[in-house]
Amino acid sequence: QVQLVESGGGLVQPGGSRRLSCAASGSRSRFTTYHMGWYRQAPGQQRELVARITSSGSTNYVDSVKGRFTISRDNAKNTVYLQMNSLKPEDTAVYYCNAEGRVIYWGQGTQVTVSS
Repeated sequence: QVQLVESGGGLVQPGGSRRLSCAASGSRSRFTTYHMGWYRQAPGQQRELVARITSSGSTNYVDSVKGRFTISRDNAKNTVYLQMNSLKPEDTAVYYCNAEGRVIYWGQGTQVTVSS
């Protein structure tokens, strides 16, 4: 069983920045073997993949955040980050961390609200 705990959400003004963190614990497998992802879900919409980083460090992003968001991982801290810059109101959503191993695990989510 893997526990994922997100943090860093909150209210931010348009054009601002925020860094989300996701700390993993409880895994029998090494954190380095998991592909990690950030998803988001806005009210009334389906959950979508925002960014993903593989166990080898390869990354991919949804088109709407390319050039603004950066996913990274610190394997020594069992943590994955999402640096969000130039935030827009349409980035408002609950952001979820995801770990892909033999089983897929989800965090509880953290709310990000972009508003003036």
